[in-house]
Amino acid sequence: MGGKNIVFMGPPGAGKGTQAKILTEKLNVPQLSTGDILRASKAAGKLAPELIKAMDSGGLVPDEVVIGLIDDRMQQPDAVNGALFDGFPRTVVQAEALNAMLSKRGKRIDVAIAIEVDPSLLIERTVLRRTDKRTGQIYHLKYNPPPPDAELVHRADDTEVAVKKRLDAYARDTSAVIPFYEKEGVLKRVDGVGDVGEVTKRIFAALGV
Repeated sequence: MGGKNIVFMGPPGAGKGTQAKILTEKLNVPQLSTGDILRASKAAGKLAPELIKAMDSGGLVPDEVVIGLIDDRMQQPDAVNGALFDGFPRTVVQAEALNAMLSKRGKRIDVAIAIEVDPSLLIERTVLRRTDKRTGQIYHLKYNPPPPDAELVHRADDTEVAVKKRLDAYARDTSAVIPFYEKEGVLKRVDGVGDVGEVTKRIFAALGV
């Protein structure tokens, strides 16, 4: 799997973060999140003041700037064997720009993984999630009940209304990106229902590892 560049997609609550960590360790590639890259670039003084102002006010950084930062990040030694793109691209324009940038380097997106879970299950997974504020341990009231002495906290963004908004945003973002990679012939759909190990095996099977 040396030199593989992977786009990793999945709705909120699908366990994408957990699977991404397992995958990057297995393949020995970095997980590239545009948010992380932008924050690192800001800290390193690589962003123009107007871009920092836009970020701080919740505005968008132009795609060409993001692509340039990704290109720089991919020249670092840990990305020589490829990278896992998490949360990017979100639009077809970004996907095309990423393809063009990689092509100049003699690279391409080899696989686009889309983890799929029924929205109703995602809502149940998230809304019934609780955290023990003493330990940070996450429990689920139905599937992984907490001990009687746990001091539970329910995150404000784990309400049904908030979760539905996040799911709608994800569907809106990926509604064109998933078909784009399907047309490119690199899309792999993975069933995200089951325990962590089961889903990991399906992802590895889709990648041929």
